[in-house]
Amino acid sequence: MTTQDAPSSTVPPTGDGAAPTAQGAGGVPGEPAHRYTAALATDIELRWQQRWQELGTFHAANPSGGLTDASGQHADPASPSFFVMDMFPYPSGAGLHVGHPLGYIATDVVGRFRRMLGDNVLHALGFDAFGLPAEQYAVQTGQHPRVTTEQNIANMQRQLRRLGLAHDDRRSFATTDSDYVRWTQWIFLRIFNSWYDESAPRPDGGTGRARPIAELEAEYAAGTRATPDGRAWADLTVGEQRAVVNDQRLAYVSDAPVNWCPGLGTVLANEEVTSDGRSERGNYPVFQRSLRQWNMRITAYADRLADDLELIDWPDKVKAMQRNWIGRSEGAHVTFTVPGAPAVDDAPAGIQVFTTRPDTLFGATFMVVAPEHPVLASAVPAAWPEGTPEAWTGGSATPADAVTAYARQAAAKTAVERQADAKQKTGVFTGIVAENPVNGAQVPVFTADYVLMGYGTGAIMAVPGGDERDHAFAEAFGLPVIHTVDAPEGTPEGARTGDGAIINSSNDEISLDGMSVADAKSAIIAWLESRGAGTGTVTYRLRDWLFSRQRYWGEPFPVVYGDDDQPIALPDSALPVDLPEVPDYSPRTYAADDADSSPEPPLGRNDDWVTVTLDLGDGPRSYRRDTNTMPNWAGSCWYYLRYLDPTNSAAGADAPVDATLDSYWMGPQHNATAGAAGGVDLYVGGVEHAVLHLLYARFWHKVLFDLGFVSSVEPFHKLFNQGYVQAYAYVDARGQHVPAAEVEETTAEDGTTTYSWGGEAVTREYGKMGKSLKNVVTPDEMYEAYGADTFRVYEMSMGPLDVSRPWDTRAVVGSQRFLQRLWRNVVSEDTGELTVTDDAPDTQTLRMVHRTIADVRVEMENMRANTAIAKLITLNNHLTGLDAVPRAAAEALVLMTAPVAPHIAEELWARLGHETSLAREPFPVADPQHLVEDTVTCVFQVQGKVRGRADVAPDTDDATLEALALADPGVQRAMDGRGVRKVIVRAPKLVNIVPA
Repeated sequence: MTTQDAPSSTVPPTGDGAAPTAQGAGGVPGEPAHRYTAALATDIELRWQQRWQELGTFHAANPSGGLTDASGQHADPASPSFFVMDMFPYPSGAGLHVGHPLGYIATDVVGRFRRMLGDNVLHALGFDAFGLPAEQYAVQTGQHPRVTTEQNIANMQRQLRRLGLAHDDRRSFATTDSDYVRWTQWIFLRIFNSWYDESAPRPDGGTGRARPIAELEAEYAAGTRATPDGRAWADLTVGEQRAVVNDQRLAYVSDAPVNWCPGLGTVLANEEVTSDGRSERGNYPVFQRSLRQWNMRITAYADRLADDLELIDWPDKVKAMQRNWIGRSEGAHVTFTVPGAPAVDDAPAGIQVFTTRPDTLFGATFMVVAPEHPVLASAVPAAWPEGTPEAWTGGSATPADAVTAYARQAAAKTAVERQADAKQKTGVFTGIVAENPVNGAQVPVFTADYVLMGYGTGAIMAVPGGDERDHAFAEAFGLPVIHTVDAPEGTPEGARTGDGAIINSSNDEISLDGMSVADAKSAIIAWLESRGAGTGTVTYRLRDWLFSRQRYWGEPFPVVYGDDDQPIALPDSALPVDLPEVPDYSPRTYAADDADSSPEPPLGRNDDWVTVTLDLGDGPRSYRRDTNTMPNWAGSCWYYLRYLDPTNSAAGADAPVDATLDSYWMGPQHNATAGAAGGVDLYVGGVEHAVLHLLYARFWHKVLFDLGFVSSVEPFHKLFNQGYVQAYAYVDARGQHVPAAEVEETTAEDGTTTYSWGGEAVTREYGKMGKSLKNVVTPDEMYEAYGADTFRVYEMSMGPLDVSRPWDTRAVVGSQRFLQRLWRNVVSEDTGELTVTDDAPDTQTLRMVHRTIADVRVEMENMRANTAIAKLITLNNHLTGLDAVPRAAAEALVLMTAPVAPHIAEELWARLGHETSLAREPFPVADPQHLVEDTVTCVFQVQGKVRGRADVAPDTDDATLEALALADPGVQRAMDGRGVRKVIVRAPKLVNIVPA
């Protein structure tokens, strides 16, 4: 890699060649003409940003293809690569506030530092441009979302460019770009055209991977794989063949319970619903509905998504969140037989439950099914069984009436409301009686809304002797309680939730009594399997990813539907499928609580687009397009790959990224820290995406890995979650927020502080920064008042990067003073001339410089920019106290400062006589000989009290130290002629003399 040209060192600070004015650089009368002010900083920063762009200073060279460095050279394939990345920003119309750039500055600091270490650094920034805000703005104004999005991107690019971020702009893009949409749709089709073969070996040595659907069809045709109903493949109609493979695709359409949000007019993935059962966007209530939607079979990858977390360097908190969301549980599927119930796979007709405690089966005295459970459509009797208590009927004349009325009530609640209402013990008896497979006991089947069809099997066996919620339900409905776990005498009656010896658990064929829980589980599972009543299994909390959205502003699905209503993939030559014009951008929305409403997407309003005539191999025919769009997560599932190969166009390319580029930037062991999994070397962003973007992207990446399109097992090797910049807000007596910038702070003599606005008292609160709180500070304000470098230094010095911190505009001046002192240590404020000397640094300065180099390198390697800056300030202050600053010290300080304050560093480097940019100048290396202290101070004590000191060599021996101590005048005075009883030496820092 080559270094880039820099502006000549003769370029004047003001940038226009004019003589300095009497008013000074900042235009303040009496101020030195060449003081580092906001005005001078702005001039320096704009010139260097333009220069970097003109010269392509931060162009990252690929080892092949069209992207080279600024000198036209490809990267050496053996050179160390380092891929640093920020989480995809969404271009908001509000622009940035000072909290947003925190992560961007941090990655820029890391990238600049790694570049100076000799790495070929790839750092770019694109835009996650499909999103609900632009669509909502289009609904309000009629302006096309693309226009709004492009305007927002332009404003965000302006704000970020002003920060001086060292991005390779050639690699920037938006997910809405037609070329990008084409590849998103292309990847979707590869997922659609794949199935998961659990027995297939993988390149990483594991078992189970995605395979092309064509291979599945070939195995069916050859007879090496049996069809679901056992018929020969050739005996199936084309429609039947299509249905067989469609049921196994990784992307599939199904009628299933979904999260329907009437207020937004769309369905949502589980991950987009808050813990309160409301939409993440807009905070609308969400209801369970059964609708026909696209799904991604992410559950096929559940084990790999959990197990492979061990291969990557992520925060423990995020790993735990993903493991909890995946929710792996080992237990058994057990079937309770029910006359008239549908068969469950190969099990007897009945109700299937999953339990992690099959050892408690003898204590199951009733069952509960979700109001949507299919057994309620086939097995509910016409009349109440004899002896049914009145409290079980819900006041209904028949079981069907009771079940219908209860289901209607449940549909009006969100999933979280249903869970929260479990303490109310609502429910009704269905009239169904099931048989417990371990003892033949007849157990009543209830329906209750705290059981959700979307989780597990939609049914539970209730063991009131071992579960508190089941016990409360049993008490409410007068149901029997059988304890299956022993407890000490005197234990209160109720649910026994702990472990203990098994009791009350035997039949004529098996007895669990006296066993431990673990042994009892194994024994009962084996017995169930031998009887065909159950199987040991593993289940997951994770559900397949709901992938349809009833919105306009998203990627259209690259499929059509024929007469049989089965999805048909479009050929690659038909991509991209672009969005059509529509008369109205909004999906039909409803009253927020209208649970019975149904989706009506905007794309359905363009009949000319929806109905299309195509020749897909059997002559021109009429087809119907899908009127749903992909969720905004689709584009962010693979965007990191686009940075590697952004010029990869549709023509002639057979994958989203060239294999050589993928291997160089992301492949396993592509650098010293990449490890066997490979992936992006550093990914910085907020923890809020732990089970949304991060889980989805890992899933897409693993499918691409299985199909041979990428070489890394994981997309992101190291993840770092930055904290947040928060701010104070102020509220008046009416409870309204007032402009924070206009609030006056007064501190009384007793130390108490009060706040006022317009003469009226206000109260202070602490939290987010936002328009509604009237406490937003924008980067533009900081650029104008201080310059970008000061803003960068302040953000990086506020505290540890992974900790949230309060914004305080008044404290920014401290960062400005650091840079002003740095400037003065090199340049005269009065004349603009260099003030450094070519004299060798004195011993103290030399030691401090090299100690700082060693310490700063360690801090930077560990992303502790705040402590690195503190050490730079210490060195800078030391140099300020010298009569003249040695060039060697000044240059080392400038180089170390460059990652955090690159513009002033480039300017000073040029003024120091260097003709090329310092962007790839080697980061200083500490000389070990200057890190060793020539002398240490040895303390002389008499009876534990200090009586003298001496500077000695670190390797001075005990005898010499003892002699020096005894000869010391202060020690002699303290001894006062007494003899020596004992001398304790702790070389080289302590001698303690005990008088006789």
